[in-house]
Amino acid sequence: MEKGKGLARRWAVEFAENSSYSSSTSDVPDPIGFNRSASDPDDANASRQKKDAESAWKSQKAWEVAQAPFKNLLMMGFMMWMAGSTVHLFSIGITFSALWQPISALQGVGKVFEPYKDSKVDILAPKLLFIALNLAALALGVWKLNTLGLLPSHASDWVSSLPPAPEVEYSGGGLPIH
Repeated sequence: MEKGKGLARRWAVEFAENSSYSSSTSDVPDPIGFNRSASDPDDANASRQKKDAESAWKSQKAWEVAQAPFKNLLMMGFMMWMAGSTVHLFSIGITFSALWQPISALQGVGKVFEPYKDSKVDILAPKLLFIALNLAALALGVWKLNTLGLLPSHASDWVSSLPPAPEVEYSGGGLPIH
């Protein structure tokens, strides 16, 4: 006798023969303790609470994003202090990084707060805080440029663009010799 030939499998279940599976599942009774007529998860009150919780979460996250430049401001200030006040590659790199980061952040304010837009969430105040902190970081970078002497802030910085002073007197020297 060949293996597998002529022997029916002992625990096989044929679903095609049972017509009860092809009918609707409403014939199956609910488990003990489950009541279909009880409150539905899509109830208006539960839905409203879920939306309120989501709005509160979005508002909280918007404020966290708005306060993030403060950490960068402190770190950049410390790095600029460590770079010193002499003009060298490291101090110039730190200074231009301190200028570039706030400028790029200010260009993308709309994209930063895009995920938190909601009819119930006011994102104007977080946006204003974000802008103010980035402007403070930009001012810190400009102050460092001035400290390094790279900003033209004195009259002597503009001497090359001034016209030459008029001649007040003329001296011609002595008598010519023949």
